[in-house]
Amino acid sequence: MAQKNSSPWVDYVIFGLTVFLVFCLIFESFIDLPSLVAWLGRWHPLILHFPIVLLLMAAVIGLFNQIVPKLLLTVATLSALVTAITGFFLGTESVPKGDLLFWHQWMGAGVAILAVVWYWVSTNHLQQTYLVKGIQVVLIVLIGLTGHYGGMITHGEDFLALPRSEKLEKIPENPLIYEHIVYRVLDNNCVACHNPNKIKGELLMTSISELIKGGESGPALVVGNPGESELIRRLHLPMEDEEHMPPEGKKPLSDNEIQILERWIALGASDTLKLSHLDNDEPLVGMVRKMMEPGTINSWAKLPKVADSTLQNLASDYVTIKRIASNSQALSVSVYLPPEYDPKNITDLKRISNNIIELDLSGIPIGQKEMDLVAMCKNLEWLEIDRTPVTDTEFKKLIGNTGLRVLKAYETNISDESVAVLKDFKGLRSLYVWETKISEGGLTELKEALPNLHLDYGIDPELKIEFIEKDTIVESKE
Repeated sequence: MAQKNSSPWVDYVIFGLTVFLVFCLIFESFIDLPSLVAWLGRWHPLILHFPIVLLLMAAVIGLFNQIVPKLLLTVATLSALVTAITGFFLGTESVPKGDLLFWHQWMGAGVAILAVVWYWVSTNHLQQTYLVKGIQVVLIVLIGLTGHYGGMITHGEDFLALPRSEKLEKIPENPLIYEHIVYRVLDNNCVACHNPNKIKGELLMTSISELIKGGESGPALVVGNPGESELIRRLHLPMEDEEHMPPEGKKPLSDNEIQILERWIALGASDTLKLSHLDNDEPLVGMVRKMMEPGTINSWAKLPKVADSTLQNLASDYVTIKRIASNSQALSVSVYLPPEYDPKNITDLKRISNNIIELDLSGIPIGQKEMDLVAMCKNLEWLEIDRTPVTDTEFKKLIGNTGLRVLKAYETNISDESVAVLKDFKGLRSLYVWETKISEGGLTELKEALPNLHLDYGIDPELKIEFIEKDTIVESKE
């Protein structure tokens, strides 16, 4: 039971909110909310914590104590009603509603209405002990279920599932590009918010036809034209842009994943295309093989754990750090040149040096200190030090980075003296060294020592600007 009657105006407010909530639920299909009212729904994620805490507290007190403080029950009931109503407003943005949202909305409304019944019984001094106890028990269960469905809407249906690291390894030797590669990328990064149960932005991403159909922003996929595809446009937006996908707080796609999506779209976005259908010099082959390599994935699984808070502390406007794959500690780091350069932006990365797989220092005036950091990155596979003042002296520090697969060192001051270091990189697949001091003889020596190396020591001047702007790692063809 609760203490004495509340003020009449409180009863009127609770009654009015209850009637309004029921009206919204019954006539939902006929309601078209004004933009300002719909905006109020954005407050739902903020205020929903109040009824959860207050109602659970009141229910527990009621189960073990006959007297529930009047103020507690009143505020809990009001907050439950406001939360249910703002949840309804927010739900109008998802049309059609999926099963998860449908049940979350109705269970949330059930919590609010049960709270009103409890409030009414208690404040009217009705001696219905068993009814009140029953309401309290049902509320505890219903709040838990409603919160669980809300969590699945926000984080995906499998957010409580065990980590699925093995999912990264089970790719057939001759995979279907869409089913085994592209959909895997979308499933890991996008489908949680764009599935039949949660259709964010009216966009489904569970099939090619749905991607072509698109959502409220138009087609997500334009066959044969990645540049016109909304999906690709949003993936390339700056992280701070509110239209960037995935949204802030979610793991961004790796460069390789984005390149796979782009190339698959450019090739026609087919669901029947297999890896064996592609020529060996097709760029998509290298991208897919990179994703398929079990040795790489297994080695990433052995990397030390790094907390998200550590990455956030090290990141800045000029240093971006992202995880390369789901359930992996492998990191991709890019450093950009600020108005006032401080080597500390790079040297501070020693805290995560063992986890850095990709490192982009392009165009940065790096020297001994920064190259000492690079040398500490023993698991480094992709390094970009192009357009830097690196000389043979600094380059020698890479002698221990034998796991390098891709190296961009064009427009640097390295010479034939660095060829000896490069020859020890037996796993190196792509090397870019135009406009360096390496002679023809040095290049020939490299070709002989590393016969599987894709060696690029010259580029068409007209293509140079485009290459630098894209500045993406290109996997060599094996």
